[in-house]
Amino acid sequence: MSSEPRKPLLSAPIGGNLRLSNPTLDRLPANVRRPRYDRSAVRPGIIHLGVGAFHRAHQAVVLDDLLSAGPADWGIVGASLRNSATRDALVPQDCLYAVAVRSGAGTEIRVIGSILGMEVGNEDPGRLIARMADAATRIVSLTVTEKGYCHTPQTGELDERHPDIVHDLDNPHAPRSAAGFLVEALARRKQSGAPPFTVLCCDNLSANGRTVQRIVTRFATLRSKDLGKWIEHEVAFPCTMVDRIVPETTDADRAAVSSALGMSDAWPVITEPFTQWIVEDRFAAGRPDFAAAGVKLVSDVTPFEHMKLRLLNASHSALAYLGYLAGYETIAATMADPHFSAFAARVMEEAAVTLRMPDGTDLAAYQASLLTRFANPALHHRTWQIAMDGSQKLPQRLLGTMQDRLRLGLSIDTHALAVAGWMRYVTARDEQGRDIDVRDPIAAKLATIAREAGPLADRLAPALLAVEPVFGALGADPRIASAVTGALGHLYRHGARRALASQIPPT
Repeated sequence: MSSEPRKPLLSAPIGGNLRLSNPTLDRLPANVRRPRYDRSAVRPGIIHLGVGAFHRAHQAVVLDDLLSAGPADWGIVGASLRNSATRDALVPQDCLYAVAVRSGAGTEIRVIGSILGMEVGNEDPGRLIARMADAATRIVSLTVTEKGYCHTPQTGELDERHPDIVHDLDNPHAPRSAAGFLVEALARRKQSGAPPFTVLCCDNLSANGRTVQRIVTRFATLRSKDLGKWIEHEVAFPCTMVDRIVPETTDADRAAVSSALGMSDAWPVITEPFTQWIVEDRFAAGRPDFAAAGVKLVSDVTPFEHMKLRLLNASHSALAYLGYLAGYETIAATMADPHFSAFAARVMEEAAVTLRMPDGTDLAAYQASLLTRFANPALHHRTWQIAMDGSQKLPQRLLGTMQDRLRLGLSIDTHALAVAGWMRYVTARDEQGRDIDVRDPIAAKLATIAREAGPLADRLAPALLAVEPVFGALGADPRIASAVTGALGHLYRHGARRALASQIPPT
């Protein structure tokens, strides 16, 4: 999943003076697909919090397909809670943007029109809350990344000491957090007698709908027990599983897409051909006909969520940490090394035995497809990007599998090596002695631990395992401590590539 843009837009448009917009749609090349509906007739029914690249390559594409088939009341109003870059890029082009689907066979480009407007929460929180509180809004969806929920990843509970939560409890009409915006908007719906909207989380959280329900309900209860009870009983929080690889858009990507369009697009998104969305069919105020656009509606998302977190996300993170340490810039470059591709396959194989899937699920085929997707030479997904926010990701991607394998009496050495890769990475110094720009909500805490422990596995591993929000009680398990400490020592002595070569020979 991709976060919101972190760097400024290009200072000048690409593609001459012509810019992608409603008036220029008919000037696109014939091979570029564009909205097949009257955008002026579309009405918003969804507010989406966290309009980063992933949402625009995934959910917004699904809604674009559905709007082409009608009805016209499921348009999206996008909202960034803190960062204005996406709004500043998209509003001048009527919120249109291109999706470039890249594979070894080439690139296909389409223009998406399902986003009708943009808000920036920290600029005008009252305006965004009013939109969410409007009865016309029937779904509020989210891709704010794991850290955006102000929770403790190991427990899934609201972090009541988080600075944004403390602020929002004191300033309910001008919130900063996703929970703060959701609760204030729902409070207004309750007060006005309007039915609640559905909260549709599309982030990589374990049991994401139930986790967000727990976080939001607790926050509401801290404001008012009555409000908390109303949200608990009246608001739907469906679980979802989302799957599409979406790298960060670069200046080179913008230039290439704008050239193909024959006009400037300030913020296109780049993605792969594969896409999947599985949704628990539980909505409080109606929903689009998701199935018509290929969304799988189920009564229980849990098996599919575990499949994705433990196979795709776990191996992705493992490749990111160890690949970065070995000097590989992208996942595709990492996968070109047979030691790393064998390692990714082993991570998946060892996680697969912990899964309980519905009949007919072909896990072997899914694993094979992931290896092919990771190796896509046209998708420049940086290891550094995937390595972000690891303290939020490890519990559901790696630690749950380790816990289950221990319960089954199985080895955890492969996953321990991945965790050790994270530990080596967050010291902020790579194998060549160069600084690493570690992006993590607790980066400062991790840096202090690394500085005090030094590059000594038997000191660093126990110190990091004691970080309770990440490891919880698992950090005190001597089996995990032994495996991770040993793996980290191996990384320090031999480096990532040689450590993999000795533990997992290429197939």
